[in-house]
Amino acid sequence: MAPVTIYGMNMSTCTRRVITTLEEKSVPYEVVTVDLSKGAHKQPDHLARQPFGQIPAFEDGDVKVFESRAIARYISNKWASQGTDLLGKTAAEKALTDTWVEVEAQNYNPPLSTIVAQKVFLPMYGQQTDEKVVAQETEKLEKVLAVYDAHLADKEYLNGSSFSAADLSHLAYTDYYVNKGGGEAVLKKYPNVWAWWQRISSRPSWQKVSAMY
Repeated sequence: MAPVTIYGMNMSTCTRRVITTLEEKSVPYEVVTVDLSKGAHKQPDHLARQPFGQIPAFEDGDVKVFESRAIARYISNKWASQGTDLLGKTAAEKALTDTWVEVEAQNYNPPLSTIVAQKVFLPMYGQQTDEKVVAQETEKLEKVLAVYDAHLADKEYLNGSSFSAADLSHLAYTDYYVNKGGGEAVLKKYPNVWAWWQRISSRPSWQKVSAMY
Protein backbone atom coordinates (compact mmCIF):
# COMPACT_ATOMS: atom_id res chain seq x y z
CA MET A 1 0.00 0.00 0.00
CA ALA A 2 1.43 3.37 -1.03
CA PRO A 3 1.50 5.83 1.86
CA VAL A 4 -1.00 8.65 1.99
CA THR A 5 0.33 12.17 2.50
CA ILE A 6 -0.58 14.68 5.20
CA TYR A 7 0.48 18.29 4.74
CA GLY A 8 0.66 19.87 8.17
CA MET A 9 2.71 20.24 11.35
CA ASN A 10 3.21 17.73 14.14
CA MET A 11 2.26 20.31 16.79
CA SER A 12 -1.02 21.13 15.02
CA THR A 13 -4.07 19.72 16.78
CA CYS A 14 -5.90 19.12 13.52
CA THR A 15 -2.89 17.40 11.97
CA ARG A 16 -2.70 15.20 15.05
CA ARG A 17 -6.36 14.25 14.65
CA VAL A 18 -5.60 12.90 11.18
CA ILE A 19 -2.37 11.13 12.15
CA THR A 20 -4.06 9.43 15.11
CA THR A 21 -6.82 8.20 12.82
CA LEU A 22 -4.22 6.74 10.46
CA GLU A 23 -2.47 5.04 13.37
CA GLU A 24 -5.73 3.52 14.60
CA LYS A 25 -6.49 2.26 11.09
CA SER A 26 -2.94 0.97 10.45
CA VAL A 27 -2.60 3.03 7.26
CA PRO A 28 0.96 3.98 6.19
CA TYR A 29 1.51 7.70 5.80
CA GLU A 30 4.06 10.44 5.38
CA VAL A 31 3.91 13.94 6.83
CA VAL A 32 5.08 16.87 4.72
CA THR A 33 5.71 19.82 7.01
CA VAL A 34 3.91 23.06 6.19
CA ASP A 35 5.64 25.64 8.39
CA LEU A 36 3.07 28.20 9.47
CA SER A 37 5.74 30.43 11.00
CA LYS A 38 7.28 30.87 7.55
CA GLY A 39 3.96 31.42 5.80
CA ALA A 40 4.13 28.16 3.86
CA HIS A 41 0.37 27.69 4.28
CA LYS A 42 -0.26 30.82 2.19
CA GLN A 43 1.92 29.78 -0.74
CA PRO A 44 0.32 28.79 -4.06
CA ASP A 45 1.28 25.11 -3.82
CA HIS A 46 -0.47 24.71 -0.48
CA LEU A 47 -3.44 26.87 -1.46
CA ALA A 48 -3.98 24.46 -4.35
CA ARG A 49 -4.46 21.73 -1.72
CA GLN A 50 -6.27 23.83 0.91
CA PRO A 51 -7.83 26.99 -0.56
CA PHE A 52 -8.33 28.58 2.87
CA GLY A 53 -4.62 28.35 3.68
CA GLN A 54 -5.02 26.11 6.72
CA ILE A 55 -3.64 22.74 7.79
CA PRO A 56 -3.84 19.86 7.35
CA ALA A 57 -4.44 18.87 3.76
CA PHE A 58 -4.50 15.23 2.69
CA GLU A 59 -3.79 13.27 -0.47
CA ASP A 60 -4.53 9.64 -1.25
CA GLY A 61 -3.46 9.22 -4.86
CA ASP A 62 -5.80 11.44 -6.87
CA VAL A 63 -8.11 12.02 -3.90
CA LYS A 64 -7.54 15.33 -2.13
CA VAL A 65 -9.35 16.19 1.10
CA PHE A 66 -9.08 19.04 3.59
CA GLU A 67 -10.68 19.75 6.99
CA SER A 68 -9.41 17.31 9.60
CA ARG A 69 -12.75 15.79 10.61
CA ALA A 70 -13.62 15.16 6.95
CA ILE A 71 -10.19 13.60 6.39
CA ALA A 72 -10.67 11.37 9.44
CA ARG A 73 -14.07 10.28 8.15
CA TYR A 74 -12.62 9.49 4.71
CA ILE A 75 -9.89 7.35 6.28
CA SER A 76 -12.34 5.56 8.56
CA ASN A 77 -14.64 4.77 5.63
CA LYS A 78 -12.02 3.75 3.07
CA TRP A 79 -10.15 1.44 5.45
CA ALA A 80 -13.22 0.33 7.40
CA SER A 81 -12.19 -3.33 7.35
CA GLN A 82 -8.80 -2.83 9.02
CA GLY A 83 -7.60 -1.50 12.33
CA THR A 84 -9.97 -0.01 14.89
CA ASP A 85 -13.61 0.41 13.91
CA LEU A 86 -13.98 4.16 14.45
CA LEU A 87 -17.48 4.60 13.02
CA GLY A 88 -19.59 2.11 14.97
CA LYS A 89 -21.10 -1.22 13.98
CA THR A 90 -24.84 -0.57 14.25
CA ALA A 91 -26.89 2.31 12.93
CA ALA A 92 -27.38 3.50 16.50
CA GLU A 93 -23.64 3.43 17.26
CA LYS A 94 -22.86 5.27 14.02
CA ALA A 95 -25.45 7.93 14.81
CA LEU A 96 -24.08 8.38 18.32
CA THR A 97 -20.54 8.63 16.96
CA ASP A 98 -21.60 11.29 14.46
CA THR A 99 -23.52 13.15 17.15
CA TRP A 100 -20.53 13.43 19.47
CA VAL A 101 -18.14 14.36 16.67
CA GLU A 102 -20.51 17.27 16.05
CA VAL A 103 -20.74 18.05 19.77
CA GLU A 104 -16.96 18.20 19.93
CA ALA A 105 -16.80 20.57 16.96
CA GLN A 106 -19.68 22.83 17.96
CA ASN A 107 -19.67 22.85 21.78
CA TYR A 108 -16.43 21.44 23.22
CA ASN A 109 -13.82 22.75 20.82
CA PRO A 110 -14.73 26.47 20.73
CA PRO A 111 -14.03 27.27 24.40
CA LEU A 112 -11.24 24.72 24.74
CA SER A 113 -9.33 25.86 21.65
CA THR A 114 -9.52 29.46 22.87
CA ILE A 115 -8.13 28.48 26.28
CA VAL A 116 -5.31 26.45 24.70
CA ALA A 117 -4.47 29.32 22.38
CA GLN A 118 -4.23 31.65 25.37
CA LYS A 119 -2.39 29.30 27.74
CA VAL A 120 -0.15 27.38 25.33
CA PHE A 121 0.25 28.87 21.87
CA LEU A 122 0.44 32.61 22.61
CA PRO A 123 3.21 32.18 25.22
CA MET A 124 5.02 29.90 22.78
CA TYR A 125 5.32 32.89 20.44
CA GLY A 126 6.20 35.39 23.16
CA GLN A 127 2.71 36.81 23.63
CA GLN A 128 0.84 37.30 26.90
CA THR A 129 -2.10 35.24 28.13
CA ASP A 130 -5.33 37.16 28.71
CA GLU A 131 -6.55 35.58 31.95
CA LYS A 132 -9.94 37.29 31.62
CA VAL A 133 -10.53 35.44 28.36
CA VAL A 134 -9.36 32.19 29.97
CA ALA A 135 -11.81 32.64 32.85
CA GLN A 136 -14.71 33.40 30.51
CA GLU A 137 -14.00 30.42 28.28
CA THR A 138 -13.42 28.10 31.26
CA GLU A 139 -16.90 28.95 32.51
CA LYS A 140 -18.31 27.98 29.11
CA LEU A 141 -16.23 24.80 29.00
CA GLU A 142 -17.39 23.68 32.44
CA LYS A 143 -21.02 23.83 31.32
CA VAL A 144 -20.10 21.52 28.45
CA LEU A 145 -18.12 19.21 30.72
CA ALA A 146 -21.14 18.83 32.99
CA VAL A 147 -23.12 17.49 30.02
CA TYR A 148 -20.29 15.10 29.15
CA ASP A 149 -20.07 13.91 32.74
CA ALA A 150 -23.76 13.02 32.78
CA HIS A 151 -23.52 11.29 29.39
CA LEU A 152 -20.51 9.23 30.48
CA ALA A 153 -22.04 8.15 33.80
CA ASP A 154 -22.92 4.72 32.39
CA LYS A 155 -20.57 4.61 29.39
CA GLU A 156 -16.85 4.01 28.88
CA TYR A 157 -16.82 5.89 25.58
CA LEU A 158 -18.98 8.51 23.93
CA ASN A 159 -20.81 6.10 21.61
CA GLY A 160 -21.23 3.48 24.32
CA SER A 161 -18.69 0.73 24.91
CA SER A 162 -16.17 1.18 22.08
CA PHE A 163 -13.54 3.78 21.23
CA SER A 164 -14.59 5.73 18.14
CA ALA A 165 -13.93 8.80 16.03
CA ALA A 166 -15.96 10.76 18.58
CA ASP A 167 -13.45 10.05 21.34
CA LEU A 168 -10.46 10.42 19.03
CA SER A 169 -11.56 13.88 17.95
CA HIS A 170 -11.12 15.17 21.52
CA LEU A 171 -7.54 13.98 22.02
CA ALA A 172 -5.32 16.73 20.67
CA TYR A 173 -6.78 19.83 22.28
CA THR A 174 -7.54 18.07 25.57
CA ASP A 175 -3.96 16.83 25.78
CA TYR A 176 -2.61 20.36 25.39
CA TYR A 177 -5.13 21.60 27.96
CA VAL A 178 -4.35 18.95 30.57
CA ASN A 179 -0.59 18.72 30.14
CA LYS A 180 0.42 22.24 29.11
CA GLY A 181 -2.55 24.49 29.84
CA GLY A 182 -3.27 23.75 33.49
CA GLY A 183 -6.55 21.98 32.76
CA GLU A 184 -6.09 18.84 34.84
CA ALA A 185 -7.78 20.35 37.91
CA VAL A 186 -10.79 21.39 35.85
CA LEU A 187 -11.29 17.96 34.27
CA LYS A 188 -10.90 16.24 37.64
CA LYS A 189 -13.98 18.10 38.88
CA TYR A 190 -15.94 15.82 36.52
CA PRO A 191 -15.05 12.25 37.54
CA ASN A 192 -16.66 10.50 34.58
CA VAL A 193 -14.92 12.85 32.17
CA TRP A 194 -11.59 12.33 33.92
CA ALA A 195 -11.94 8.52 33.83
CA TRP A 196 -12.85 8.72 30.13
CA TRP A 197 -9.84 10.95 29.46
CA GLN A 198 -7.54 8.46 31.18
CA ARG A 199 -8.89 5.69 28.96
CA ILE A 200 -8.64 7.45 25.63
CA SER A 201 -5.31 9.20 26.22
CA SER A 202 -3.62 5.91 27.13
CA ARG A 203 -4.20 4.38 23.70
CA PRO A 204 -0.97 3.42 21.88
CA SER A 205 -1.92 5.53 18.86
CA TRP A 206 -2.16 8.67 20.95
CA GLN A 207 0.94 7.87 22.98
CA LYS A 208 2.87 7.71 19.71
CA VAL A 209 1.36 10.86 18.21
CA SER A 210 1.63 12.95 21.38
CA ALA A 211 5.34 12.12 21.57
CA MET A 212 5.92 13.75 18.18
CA TYR A 213 6.17 17.18 19.81
